[in-house]
Amino acid sequence: MVVDFDRPTPKVKSPSRLAHVVLRTPRYQGMVNFYKTFLGAEATYENDFLAFLTYDEEHHRIAIGAVPGTTDKIKTSAGLEHMAFTFDSLEDLALAYRRRKSKGIEPIWSVNHGPTTSIYYQDPDGNQLETQVDSFDTVEAANEFMVSPAFAENPVGVDFDPEDLVKKLQAGEPEKGLKVRPSSGPRGIDTIPVPPPPLPVKAH
Repeated sequence: MVVDFDRPTPKVKSPSRLAHVVLRTPRYQGMVNFYKTFLGAEATYENDFLAFLTYDEEHHRIAIGAVPGTTDKIKTSAGLEHMAFTFDSLEDLALAYRRRKSKGIEPIWSVNHGPTTSIYYQDPDGNQLETQVDSFDTVEAANEFMVSPAFAENPVGVDFDPEDLVKKLQAGEPEKGLKVRPSSGPRGIDTIPVPPPPLPVKAH
């Protein structure tokens, strides 16, 4: 079938997937080391000013560039708030958390949003990273929760201790129950924790 490139449509053609994120940085080697460790990634190409990193079937998911003139991040400026990476299970999420912790990478926030259970980090430049597990088996079920009164009252989530999650998993508690968000009162965006300044990263 020949595509009619001039036919009006109600919406733009959507992409098939999100391919990668590119970060510019004034601390190039520290950022490359961090993302290799954080994602268990390898470089498909790397020189002294540009790195392409992958951890799956894509040739690169993160690219990092030492762009001349780049200054430190201003946290109050408009722009990307965070990137999110999905795991298949709470066990995988917790295992990644523990292995990052053993390498000196600590979370800045752990929260059950309702649609996801999430652990947040920040990189050496102060960019935030979410690692998450979907709480529902289908998109339809997640969408249903997101239009519920409980989500309207608290669209931020309920904080948790990742070490407590590890203990519950080690004790054999079913993941299905651990994914259920506890009841809570109203919560606004002003309650989201402000992360401390990023710490220097150890060599990879």
